[in-house]
Amino acid sequence: MLVSEAVATRRSVRSFLNKAVPLETVRRILERARMAPSGCNFQPWEAHVLTGDALATFQEKLKASTPDEPLEYDFSAPGKVEKYSERLKTLGAAMYGAMAIARTDGSARADFAAQNLISFGAPVLLLCHFPKMMKEAQWSDVGMWLQTIMLLAREEGLDTCPQEYMGMYGRTIKDHLGLPEDQLLFCGIAIGWRDAEDAVNNFERPRVPLDEHVTFMGF
Repeated sequence: MLVSEAVATRRSVRSFLNKAVPLETVRRILERARMAPSGCNFQPWEAHVLTGDALATFQEKLKASTPDEPLEYDFSAPGKVEKYSERLKTLGAAMYGAMAIARTDGSARADFAAQNLISFGAPVLLLCHFPKMMKEAQWSDVGMWLQTIMLLAREEGLDTCPQEYMGMYGRTIKDHLGLPEDQLLFCGIAIGWRDAEDAVNNFERPRVPLDEHVTFMGF
């Protein structure tokens, strides 16, 4: 698979098949992802990868818990700015429209949101964490590592869903994994095989035009 194909076909999959992912496949992806860019070679990323009984036990713990109060970090702050809020609304309209869930159907929307707790049925969950002393530059490195994992997963025929939602349960998750308080539970990545028939995996993903993001100079 070309890199451009992996980028074009990667999407946040929210419905997975009940099909296991071999350990050797996961290890191969993570082994290759070690070469992701890292400023000063700090390689700040750390992770736990769960499947099988370990994942089921974790999910039961999560379902019996409530989000952190206060949250350890805020991933929704840009939603207070109209430009970014409109992008969120556009995505929501496309996704819930594909599932025929009306904007007024709060119960159905809540039920779907709760699927985050079981990572939409993915058989593997990577939980990404790193020391809280890491600053903005290292957060960027972690993001590049996570994107590298998601693109390598596509090369293997797998799909993923990055889950900042897991960060809302950071202290619960750290307690479950035995991580110290000085670690930040950043996010999860659901990993598995896409259910190609589910409408939630087939809607058109809205993106703004290139020239809204980028200014070219000197060409």
